[in-house]
Amino acid sequence: MPTFATNLLEAVFSPQCICLEVSAHQKMIDFKGWAEYVVEWAAKDPYGFLTTIILALTPLFIASALLSWKLAKMIEARDREQKRKQKRQENIAKAKRSKKD
Repeated sequence: MPTFATNLLEAVFSPQCICLEVSAHQKMIDFKGWAEYVVEWAAKDPYGFLTTIILALTPLFIASALLSWKLAKMIEARDREQKRKQKRQENIAKAKRSKKD
């Protein structure tokens, strides 16, 4: 019975899935053959395929969530700083007006 690791290794390193044609001027990867292999794998073992895809994408989702959170915090800090500076400028302007009176 094939395991998850075996399926993953077969999908990535199978000689059937990626064909390299090396010539003096060109390297070519057979994406059509690779795509057919992936579709066949998904049809034969859908749960293993989905598990592999989810495991492969999970770190990207986590990184995306962390970067989004960090960006939100940076935007909030910038907004707070702008409000603080604006309030300071208003107070300075108010103080100058009261001195003139």
